[in-house]
Amino acid sequence: MSLTKNERLDRLPFTRKHSKLLIGSGIGWSLDAMDVGLISFVMAALTVQWGLTPTQTSWLGSIGFLGMAIGASLGGLLADRWGRRQIFAATLLIYGLATGASALVSSLAALIIFRFVVGLGLGAELPVASTLVSEFAPSRIRGRVVVILEGFWAVGWIAAACIGTFVVTSSENGWRWALAIGLVPAAYSMVIRLGLPESVRFLEAKGKDAEAEKIVRAFEDSPPLFSSSRIVQKTAEPASSSPSSAHSDSSITSIWHSSLRSRTIALWIIWFCINLSYYGAFTWIPSILHAQGFTLVKSFSFTLIMTLAQIPGYAVAAFLIERWGRRSTLAAFLIGSATAACFFGVAWNEATLILAGCLLSFFNLGAWGALYAIGPELYPTSVRGKGTGAAAGFGRIASIAAPLIVPPLLAWGGMNALFWTFAAAFVLAAAASFVLPELKGRTLS
Repeated sequence: MSLTKNERLDRLPFTRKHSKLLIGSGIGWSLDAMDVGLISFVMAALTVQWGLTPTQTSWLGSIGFLGMAIGASLGGLLADRWGRRQIFAATLLIYGLATGASALVSSLAALIIFRFVVGLGLGAELPVASTLVSEFAPSRIRGRVVVILEGFWAVGWIAAACIGTFVVTSSENGWRWALAIGLVPAAYSMVIRLGLPESVRFLEAKGKDAEAEKIVRAFEDSPPLFSSSRIVQKTAEPASSSPSSAHSDSSITSIWHSSLRSRTIALWIIWFCINLSYYGAFTWIPSILHAQGFTLVKSFSFTLIMTLAQIPGYAVAAFLIERWGRRSTLAAFLIGSATAACFFGVAWNEATLILAGCLLSFFNLGAWGALYAIGPELYPTSVRGKGTGAAAGFGRIASIAAPLIVPPLLAWGGMNALFWTFAAAFVLAAAASFVLPELKGRTLS
């Protein structure tokens, strides 16, 4: 009995084609992170330069996430209709141009408008990129590959922290130069459009079998990235085809189908809680540190140090996700995030503040990596983009609210109340993760 195209992809070792796809998507991912990270430094700078109130600063941080909520839902729908690669390139172009244009504004209102447009492109790109990579990655290492993709987020956020520390603080117009760097994704979108393959599963669903076959053959002909025969043999073993993976009925058109409903609800809860805590904390950390008496340069430098801890967080998550499984890895990192958030709330000096921030970065970003690995595996091809996009879109509701709730929580109970709130959200997300099925090593339907 002949193998299907998807089974042939699942039995491949990790080839140079896979590496090109991962790096190409990952650079786009890191550029997204750079844009999201930059706004936290711009917020702190404009609070000083423009004399923004906490409410105005909150809306500057939140409006982009409103665009991301809409973009995530639309991006998934459009990716299922028009293709992963096409939408990936379009979203990079939209948000790259809008970010560059925002560098020219002279009023808060204009900046808020452009940040909304930026959010539309950014929100659509993230679930589309993870879906594209998931559909090509060999099943034995799919989780690890997606976590590595998510690890590019750390690269982008570190770039944002460097730009914030050395560019935003360099002059009165430093924040404008920082945003102008966002034009880079506009050029990179053309590289994405020309250089990456379309999803084989998407092409088959659209009846484009010849094009799908051509792509599969290109991956089969690509040499393994690792020359060791042991590695090649291991990854070439058949993948599990247990029916407990995403439902295989191609007639499913809704993420609320009876076989998918519970996992959809759990995924939405996790997305909501992790967005609330992550963006509530990291969007405001530079401003919070400055408000506590640290200089702008020192606040940004502390944030840069904390950001560096994201890389080992992703690395450990990538290692564990194929050993412990998706669910256990996600839950462990969420519980670690809750503990770190509590520690941050009671940090008593510079050393403990930096340590707590590093631990929060380590565990929080490791949890993000595991979450992006889980999402695409939960749904069949017919609704995969819709499922991941809708969950991301729902999570963006929390990211909209997160910057807005920080000032009143700080006024009410200080750092302790703020970060204990984030810790509670992490605990709820950890509980919801145990509702999800464990899909390590399973073939995508």
